[in-house]
Amino acid sequence: MAAGEHHELTPTSYIQHHLQNLTASVGEGNFWTLHVDTLITSFALGLVIVFAFWAGTRKATAGVPGKWQAFVEIMLEFVDKQVRDTYHGSSKLVTPIAITLFFWILLMNLLKMIPADFIALPLEMLGVPYWKPVPTADVNATLGMSISVFFLMLIFALRSKGLGGFTHEFLTAPFGKWMMPFNLLLNIVEWLSKPVSLAMRLFGNMFGGEIVFLLIWVLGGAGLLGALAGGAFGLGWMLFHLLVIPLQAFIFMMLSIVYLSLSEEAH
Repeated sequence: MAAGEHHELTPTSYIQHHLQNLTASVGEGNFWTLHVDTLITSFALGLVIVFAFWAGTRKATAGVPGKWQAFVEIMLEFVDKQVRDTYHGSSKLVTPIAITLFFWILLMNLLKMIPADFIALPLEMLGVPYWKPVPTADVNATLGMSISVFFLMLIFALRSKGLGGFTHEFLTAPFGKWMMPFNLLLNIVEWLSKPVSLAMRLFGNMFGGEIVFLLIWVLGGAGLLGALAGGAFGLGWMLFHLLVIPLQAFIFMMLSIVYLSLSEEAH
């Protein structure tokens, strides 16, 4: 879609346009369709986090820290405290996992504060037809992170209990060995529901918020009265999302820590 055609969109097609991912097919079928914008944006933001933390620790001093070093230390101590209070196992990997999840999701969520047109219109002028800027508004991204947490849960459980202990618990808990079919069904549902709930909670909040922002942006183009109403609603929704954005990153991190802790505990 050319940049000149963008202004001829109806409100419905405008919203649909901004919710369309830039895709690339690497095989037959939808399974092999890559969401290029989600992959590039999430990878780039991951590099931003790595560089930001590296910059904060590169000239770290035991004396009076600089402003950025102090901020990085406060944030890392905050996450580390949550891990210590929640995780009761012995692995030293949980804190790095929690730090990665929280700050990566937080940065991806923060892209919601940038109006979609500020990103999409310059890219359209360069010939990029679609660009969905917020990776966490793409269910593929949130499922990818939650599935990673799911495999970490399996690894932590097998490391703690061994294959035999894990299998025995999976078949006999919580109703005992005589209720093995019910135990198996219940545990399968429990294990699969955890990554699904993680992914859908984050995706639902970010996708729903994105739609509301687009609706407000459309309202702002409906004359002077619409612009005033759009500005008022947009400011209110933005202030509300300043709470939602870190809260959703925090919830994803905390639930991941809880799930990792539970996977090591005997039932």
